Amino acid sequence: MYLGIDLGTSAIKVVLLADDNQPIAIEEQVLSISRPQLLWSEQSPDAWWNALLATLDRLSLKQALVDVKGIGLTGQMHGATLLDNKAQLLRPAILWNDGRSAFECQEIEAQLPQARMLCSNQMMPGFTAPKLLWVKKHEPEIFDKVHKVLLPKDYLRFKLSGEFSSDLSDASGTGWLNVKQRQWSEELLNVTGMTIEQMPKLYEGNEISGYLQHHLAKRWKMHCVPIVAGAGDNAAGALGVGICKPRQSMLSLGTSGVYFVVSDGAKQNPDAGVHSFCHALPNQWHLMSVILSAASCLDWFAHMIGPLSVSQLLQEVETSTLSSPASLLFLPYLSGERTPHNNPNAKGVFLGLSHSTTRADMTKAVLEGVSYALADGFRALHEVQPDVEFISLIGGGSKSVYWRQLLANVLGKQVEYREGGEIGPALGAARLAKYALMPNNKVSDIFPLPKLIACYEPELSLYREHLENRAKFSELYRSLIHLF
Repeated sequence: MYLGIDLGTSAIKVVLLADDNQPIAIEEQVLSISRPQLLWSEQSPDAWWNALLATLDRLSLKQALVDVKGIGLTGQMHGATLLDNKAQLLRPAILWNDGRSAFECQEIEAQLPQARMLCSNQMMPGFTAPKLLWVKKHEPEIFDKVHKVLLPKDYLRFKLSGEFSSDLSDASGTGWLNVKQRQWSEELLNVTGMTIEQMPKLYEGNEISGYLQHHLAKRWKMHCVPIVAGAGDNAAGALGVGICKPRQSMLSLGTSGVYFVVSDGAKQNPDAGVHSFCHALPNQWHLMSVILSAASCLDWFAHMIGPLSVSQLLQEVETSTLSSPASLLFLPYLSGERTPHNNPNAKGVFLGLSHSTTRADMTKAVLEGVSYALADGFRALHEVQPDVEFISLIGGGSKSVYWRQLLANVLGKQVEYREGGEIGPALGAARLAKYALMPNNKVSDIFPLPKLIACYEPELSLYREHLENRAKFSELYRSLIHLF
């Protein structure tokens, strides 16, 4: 058996994988986010650790873990977890969807004109590097004490193993990695006042980074098993649904929305906000377009007009007789936006409300607005990676049959829904642990494509209608930039 640990933004999830590659047990615990100021988004790393302890405690009571052979880690990317020279936390972690460091992004690129070439990405507020420059300027007493900077899942790795380590896919999102060369860049570190000594040691995703500490192994009745480097959540999610070869792709409808393509080599389109990262497997890279608010928009809307569940909102829309795009437009920029705008100040907007507007109309507009934003990123990514074999849907939002068909109609492409997509990242992490211990196996055997449940073909008449609506959607954003 193998354990996969996924430190998400809204919950931590643990998956137990059997030797036959099938998940046999899942446990999770909800996490909360703190937003103490406009554009800020933070979490307590202690809360992450306590949630992991509780989750594994429950799992060990339900299922004997003595046969676990390895642990893989994945989680939310970009977060800045700051430790002093005694390995004590210096402040709450600054998360991926925190937008406070937009000025610092500009400053890095102004001081180091080759920054985009070095890291293959446009510097964005979500990345770790500008966060540290912000801390340097606004919290110098904390910055001066920083001994190590860890990404969220790597803080859990430290607590589990005592090692300061990371993997290349997650490190790609810091803004400090030379993505093509797969190593830390001293030039990128220097421009933010950091050093290589403050960085964790880097591994490929399927390499062993340490071992479970004895007191924890005893607590869960396990052996001191290897802990594998793992991956950022998107790379792990891709592996969880078998996306491990060039030109395979997935679309993830989680808190954020991600279109992920394994690329033919190290490609880039930083000016359009496309992410170019190392994949979690050696000598592979991937491209991503990212929107910061996807399924979270639906959660927000349900909370605002509640008490209602997301499933109730979706049921209302699914039973609606309207198939054409909504007369409303919704900009889904509740946390700013990345691809293609890289604008942390962008805001959510409804346009077209009237006395006749229904709740179902608004829910429909939210789903379409998120889908249009994903389509903007889809277009930007395919400027440098023209073709893909297929598009698999994963994430909590992909459970909706209505949303799956909507995405096919908006993108004008067939999309696939496969078994197990909702637990992709944790599953991918567990399989990376298996691959580390069985390196002679075929990659496709370790990371198989899950069983196909359904394919969704675009309805061409609706695709054309959505193209017209998308033009209005883009014009609405352009017309409001100066107001944001």
